[in-house]
Amino acid sequence: MSFKDNFKKQIAPQLQKDLEYKNIFQVPEIEKVVLNVGLGKGMKDSSFIETVENTLTRISGQKPVKTKAKKSISNFKIREGMDVGMKVTLRGSRMYDFIEKFIKVTLPRVRDFRGLILKSIDNEGNLNLGIKEHVSFPEIKADEIEKLHGLEVTFVTTAKSKKEGEILFKALGFPFKKEIKKETK
Repeated sequence: MSFKDNFKKQIAPQLQKDLEYKNIFQVPEIEKVVLNVGLGKGMKDSSFIETVENTLTRISGQKPVKTKAKKSISNFKIREGMDVGMKVTLRGSRMYDFIEKFIKVTLPRVRDFRGLILKSIDNEGNLNLGIKEHVSFPEIKADEIEKLHGLEVTFVTTAKSKKEGEILFKALGFPFKKEIKKETK
């Protein structure tokens, strides 16, 4: 059974019971996943831009879109209209395949990974993660790497609150750190 079918047939009905919703369509779900890489100091280096583009294409299975600067910032030597990053938006079955691979393969391969923190869920129930090295994705072979770069992964949900988002991500199997409550004397 695919991850999407598992969500629709098992996880969503359970969430409906847990959240006490009358209709299955009220249950929060993931709308899209956005992968984003800021070019930073590598903006002028064409080989770095090509590396980022190839990495995002391998990880997501689709070609990234270049993001442009909206304003000129003289301190960072950025002019309006310059390419400052690349992003990929995943939806549908490709998104669910990415989520499953991310939870089961990529996160365990991240160096010094001890679980996600609940603070990375915003008030609208979206999860934002930064990964320092793109090597943890299985599509990237360690011997082919020329330059390391990080990337940001955003899971956009239909959740109405932080608590709803937290319940959704835990039900999907995202590994969060166990919070230790401090005792007061």
